[in-house]
Amino acid sequence: MAINDITLTAGMRNTLSSLQQTSNLFDRTQTRLATGKKVNTALDDPINFFAAKGYMDRASDLNGLKDSMNEAIQTIKAADSGITSIENLISQAKSLANSAISTTSTTERSALSVQFDDLLDQIDDLAGDASYKGTNLVNGDDLQVMFNEDGTSSLTVTGFTGTAAGDLNIAGAAGSWAANGNITAALSDLGAATSTLRTNSKTLSSNLSVVQTRLDFTSNMVNTLTKGAENLTLADMNEEGANLLMLQTRQSLSSTSLSLASQAAQSVLRLF
Repeated sequence: MAINDITLTAGMRNTLSSLQQTSNLFDRTQTRLATGKKVNTALDDPINFFAAKGYMDRASDLNGLKDSMNEAIQTIKAADSGITSIENLISQAKSLANSAISTTSTTERSALSVQFDDLLDQIDDLAGDASYKGTNLVNGDDLQVMFNEDGTSSLTVTGFTGTAAGDLNIAGAAGSWAANGNITAALSDLGAATSTLRTNSKTLSSNLSVVQTRLDFTSNMVNTLTKGAENLTLADMNEEGANLLMLQTRQSLSSTSLSLASQAAQSVLRLF
């Protein structure tokens, strides 16, 4: 036997082993109480640890997609707001044309035609300003919205050119509206432009509904994945609290038992 070896009695060695096991369990329980998790590393439970990590990684990816979906919703709303405002300008242009056709004064008609052309410029300016985060669905841009992590599920929101010379196809006031035919043609253009705007507004509303539905679905999926990960890793705090009290009691009893075993050994020594 080596000179530094210490021989313990069987009782002391058993008690010491029990005390060491209790100490390890005590440390584990304290860690669980501190973190709120029963699985903190792959060493605790590799199957549950990596399964939970997979759930949380996917939840993180979906959270990123939620942000892009929210941005897409705002882009569509900006376009819809632009359409509504352009419709208001077209209504004003119709009023000017109706006023012009109801008068025979060439001077009044000429003045109204100038106002009409000014409104067309305002329509173009408004269409250019209906942009959100660099995307303008009312000025020829398209928007692609991704719904899942691998890009296999998406929606393309197709924009249109909401300018007078674009898809609205509204010609300027010809001949200063001296002839009724020119005014009638303008009214026809305005009516067709209104139909174009309403058609595109319905399409945008449908796309908006799809994106909002997918956003709600994605939010629910994130919650489901997070809950699944928590079920695999979270500790029962009530149970761990009870375990801590029991381990404290066991630790105290083991220390007392070790002390008694030591006293027994010292009593044998006194015989000599």
